[in-house]
Amino acid sequence: MPKYSTIFRKFLLSYLIILIIPSIAGFVSYRTSIAVTQSISIENSVTQLQRSQEILERRMDEVEGFTRQLALNVDLNKLMNEKKTGDEVNVYGIWSMVKQVTPFSQTNDFLQNYFIYLNNYDVIFTQGSAYFRPEHYYQNFRYNDLSLEEWKKSVLDKTHRSEIMPLRSFTSNTKKTSVVTYMQSLPLDSFSGSSPATVVVIIDEENISSLLAGFEDRYGGWAHISDAQGNTVGLRGISDAAAKKLSSDARLGQDKVSQFYNDDLVITIHSEQNGWTYRAGIPRQVLMENANQIKYITWLVTGAALLLGLLAGLLLSYRNSAPINRLLTVMKEQFGKDGITVRNEYDFLHGNISSIMTSNRHLENELKRQLPLVRDGFLKRLVAGDFQTSEEISAAAAQADTSFETNEGYVGILQINGYSGMDSVEILNELYAARLILKQTLSDLDSRLHMTDLGSDRIVTIFTTKEGDLGFEETRQRMEVTLEKLAEIAYAEYKISITAAFGDAFLAIIDVSHSYEQAKQTMEYAEYNSKTSFVWFSDSRPETATYYYPMDIEQRLISTIRAGEPDEAKRMVLSVMEKNMENQQLSVEMKQQLVGELKGTLLKLLDQKAFMESELLHSLKNQIIGIQASNAIGVIQDEIVEIVEALCSVINSKKNHAHIQTVEEIKKFIAEAYGDSELTLYRIAEKVERPEKYISQLFKEVTDINVSDYLEMIRIEQATALLRTNACTVDEIAARVGYNSSHSFRRAFKRVMGVAPSSYRQSIKI
Repeated sequence: MPKYSTIFRKFLLSYLIILIIPSIAGFVSYRTSIAVTQSISIENSVTQLQRSQEILERRMDEVEGFTRQLALNVDLNKLMNEKKTGDEVNVYGIWSMVKQVTPFSQTNDFLQNYFIYLNNYDVIFTQGSAYFRPEHYYQNFRYNDLSLEEWKKSVLDKTHRSEIMPLRSFTSNTKKTSVVTYMQSLPLDSFSGSSPATVVVIIDEENISSLLAGFEDRYGGWAHISDAQGNTVGLRGISDAAAKKLSSDARLGQDKVSQFYNDDLVITIHSEQNGWTYRAGIPRQVLMENANQIKYITWLVTGAALLLGLLAGLLLSYRNSAPINRLLTVMKEQFGKDGITVRNEYDFLHGNISSIMTSNRHLENELKRQLPLVRDGFLKRLVAGDFQTSEEISAAAAQADTSFETNEGYVGILQINGYSGMDSVEILNELYAARLILKQTLSDLDSRLHMTDLGSDRIVTIFTTKEGDLGFEETRQRMEVTLEKLAEIAYAEYKISITAAFGDAFLAIIDVSHSYEQAKQTMEYAEYNSKTSFVWFSDSRPETATYYYPMDIEQRLISTIRAGEPDEAKRMVLSVMEKNMENQQLSVEMKQQLVGELKGTLLKLLDQKAFMESELLHSLKNQIIGIQASNAIGVIQDEIVEIVEALCSVINSKKNHAHIQTVEEIKKFIAEAYGDSELTLYRIAEKVERPEKYISQLFKEVTDINVSDYLEMIRIEQATALLRTNACTVDEIAARVGYNSSHSFRRAFKRVMGVAPSSYRQSIKI
């Protein structure tokens, strides 16, 4: 036994549990396979018996068809209808019929022994011979239990209509056997009395039993066929007495196709054609041979697996517990003198390792703090294009403990929506938390991502292709799936919405900065078009190259006007005009195109919802269209600046209106839900679909009061209304207006009203 046997036993117990679970699953699979194998075996046996039934009935149909052919034979009809004169016999006619019927015995083994009896001549003829006295035929072919007179009476002198005599003992040329007899009178419409002719087909039991031989030869079983009256027609592997005893046993269901009787599987089917019953028995041991083979193999494999699993569990338990025991020994030697009593070995290790970690926490924290800073600095230099060679990038990446799975991928910028133009300390803190949440969620979704901050509300991400990707298209699809999940999680759990912009693919790490610049242009395009999902550089409109009015300037101008910042917008317009005025060779055509582009930019803004709803829409549109490219640059500049100021004023007006609407929505919600003690700033932010810090700052700016103070004011107002009546006690009022306790309600009431609730109620009465 090891020194610390408890640790060993704990490991061993876990491995045994793991071993038992697949064993249970294997047992269930084994039981299922046994049931399926048994079902298949039964189904195959039923099919075999049905096949034997089909063959036998087809042969019997051929026998019946033989008698029908004889009924239509002209020569035989002539012989049947001739009248015998004295001792004269139509020998030639009989001889001719013998030749005609002889070939039938070669087509069906059931027709190997048959005869035709002509009543008018008292003659029996068979294939190859004729008997002018029935007694002569009886001497060679007779039923052992029928005398000559009984035979004549029951067979020759009686009218038969497709009649079948059950299995009887028979002697054929001194050979004893058992036969089934098929009898048909001719013509076919003979009903009573004696008939002109009788066809008798004697079917040897061996011919019938051979169809059932498979059950005896293959399975060692038996088979039995009985007619509608229960008389035996054929049997194999069982005596007639035993078969009749089994059929009369009440334990054997007569209507069940398959059932187990004693140690045999008994299969029973009934013929709808003639009412015969076909029954076969197969020993259970033979039937379940395949199932037993599966059982033996399963138990053998399971036993071996359990044995090997137990040995593996013992080995792994010892191997995994030994290092802990050695570590425990070292810990005991180093810290055992302290005299600290612990509940078990794990508590001892936990306590001492915690002590070690605590004593080295400063170094650990320093290492953790420095590594993200180094990694972040490396990524910022990479996207800024500070590296000159790939070797320089590799060295810096190794220093920052950063690696790229491949040298190809995309650079993207993620922007947190809803914070444009808001730069208070609280907003910056909230943005910092939002960036951390997004980066952590992205890391959980795709651990191969590299991220760094870009300003207060943006994150730069570097997506590298994955080994095995079929191309950049597959990488793009993977990126979009990841960012869709990010957007869903961020909004569902934190009410953060994002916009993602991506540059074209880079083919080498040194080209990351170029893809980053394209991503910046794409983000400006996304802001201009108010896109809040995923935008690729290939989807943005390329900038014009014939004069100075690049796309990024246009996008920034649009963003500035949409943000309602007229000073910055005017500065950008003046900068564009100044750069174009510096080009003394600007042609009339280029000037017209420049003015057209500027007018187009301003007209694009009018398509925004904020301007579509404005009363100044048509006047602004006419003012923009009225700008003439033939005017001097200075005049054009003044006209554009004037329009920009008007556009910004519309935006600011709409923004103030939207802010007021949001505040009114907050007030309405508070008025409806003030009685809920769980009403918090988070609940209010969730209702208006805005960030908590945003609504807190917005509410303060519009109303000059904090949300929490306003909520308290509403609750106290409702409380004062209730205190004016005597319908509720102070405790009930506290619960109705949303306070968890009457004590907190009294303190809040006194803070707002200056008196206690009870004093306020008394003053109202006075």
